[in-house]
Amino acid sequence: MTMKHLNSIHRRKSRTRFKLSKSGRMRLCVVRSNLHIYAQIIDDSKGITLVSASSIEPAFRAKFANGGNAKAAEAVGMQIAQRAQEAGIQEVVFDRGSRMYHGCLRSLAEAARSGGLRF
Repeated sequence: MTMKHLNSIHRRKSRTRFKLSKSGRMRLCVVRSNLHIYAQIIDDSKGITLVSASSIEPAFRAKFANGGNAKAAEAVGMQIAQRAQEAGIQEVVFDRGSRMYHGCLRSLAEAARSGGLRF
């Protein structure tokens, strides 16, 4: 990757996070690699992670051979929604970072919404 490309990724991510920080709600941060997908709900005012789920957990690895596809992302979305409901979290802001809203991120977001989280 060139330096120009890395700077544009950083600008896009910073722009997204700046808009989200003004909402005052918990942040559902999603990180995706080629092999796995991770989701965590973060309270930015305290700087702590409240709930997390990922495709690297043993329960997911038993079900899915590949943790980086849309089906695994959907399962992670349902799991994060369930854990958030247990923790008493109902409203969050979706933080996609510098990635576009499609594919695995979209599957995770729609599964979290169907699980009871409101964005």
